[in-house]
Amino acid sequence: MAVESAVPDHRREAGLMQSLLLLLGSCLPVLGAVLLAPVLPRMQAHFAEVSGSAVLVPIVLTLPALMIALLAPFAGMIADRLGRKPLLLASMALYVLCGVLPLWLESLPAIVASRAGIGLAEAGIMTCCTTLMGDYYSGARRERLFALQMVATSLSAAVFIALGGFLGQNDWRTPFALYAVGLIFLPLMAWQLWEPQPRVPMAATLAQPVKRAFPWRALTPMYALALLAGLSLFIVPVQAGYLLNLLHVDAPQQIGMTMGANQLGVLVGALSFRLLSGLRSQHLLLIAFGLAGAGGLLMAGANSHVQVVVAVLVNGLGIGLMLPTLITWIMAQVGFEQRGRAAGWFTAAIFAGEFVSPLVVLAITAGAVSVLPQALAVIGWLQLVVALFCLSVPRLGGLLPGAAVSSQDSIGNGH
Repeated sequence: MAVESAVPDHRREAGLMQSLLLLLGSCLPVLGAVLLAPVLPRMQAHFAEVSGSAVLVPIVLTLPALMIALLAPFAGMIADRLGRKPLLLASMALYVLCGVLPLWLESLPAIVASRAGIGLAEAGIMTCCTTLMGDYYSGARRERLFALQMVATSLSAAVFIALGGFLGQNDWRTPFALYAVGLIFLPLMAWQLWEPQPRVPMAATLAQPVKRAFPWRALTPMYALALLAGLSLFIVPVQAGYLLNLLHVDAPQQIGMTMGANQLGVLVGALSFRLLSGLRSQHLLLIAFGLAGAGGLLMAGANSHVQVVVAVLVNGLGIGLMLPTLITWIMAQVGFEQRGRAAGWFTAAIFAGEFVSPLVVLAITAGAVSVLPQALAVIGWLQLVVALFCLSVPRLGGLLPGAAVSSQDSIGNGH
């Protein structure tokens, strides 16, 4: 797809501060997914007398992801039409407000409603941060930033889980105070970020601008892969503990070490994206889904804790390579005026996959934990089939064969 060429803009250049704000901003939606996990049992006990609490308390944890999946496409449309920065700042303000409200709310349904507000805010934050990365940077710098986004969100997940456990030792409400961190980001983003403008060819300034249709044919296969990537992303965090219990491993330290091995794999996979950027995107995705599937099959066949650690490490390598490959390829297919919508649908697909991940495993096992290895094997084989499907994505989407990462995208006032 042809996109706008760049006209030099010497007034503004995105640098370290912009990169840090967008990377750290991308970590905030992770907070909603993992921060409360350690305190759910205490929260459940507090609301034990409330009708329906057995359903409502888990929803407190999962509802933000569902809201992001439903609302991120609309956030992308707003970002394209009204601007990235206004939506980002409004979302950050809503994030703080809804995030800290449960410190004082006494009603469980009201807390659930506040979590829906958090999901709405996180949809705007994640979409705008990803879009601005595509706006401010191009080529190798954009690739590096998308890889670092995966690294930052993976590290933040581990940090937020630990913080949630530490803060919730005495009171299950205390972790909600961490949402006030948005008060630090809000003024910094207002000060250091700017609303990007498209860079258009000189000839285009003399002609009537042409509105391009959104490239659904090109992007739909990649959004389907993003959905599967989101599903894959939550397999180990949700299921590894149950798998280890089947192997008579129940010590928190050993389970934590297993999760750490998976996160290490994710980090190495994300960092390897830049090293492998000479490969075509379909080949990177072949490797990514192949590693994830191989890791899943190794998990299914594991007979010891050591084997599970090796399996989740291999799985993590594939997961870490998937997401930066997908978002970089998606961003290369659209111009400035469609970048918000493209990022919004990508965000929605990832979080929808995360939301349905445990439901898919539950559907396969029918609630019988003893069948978990077979379920992991089914998903592992599916990932291997998807790996082969990735080779046909350029043809299905009408992309140039091997059109991996374009370094000539339109950008907004950055390098």
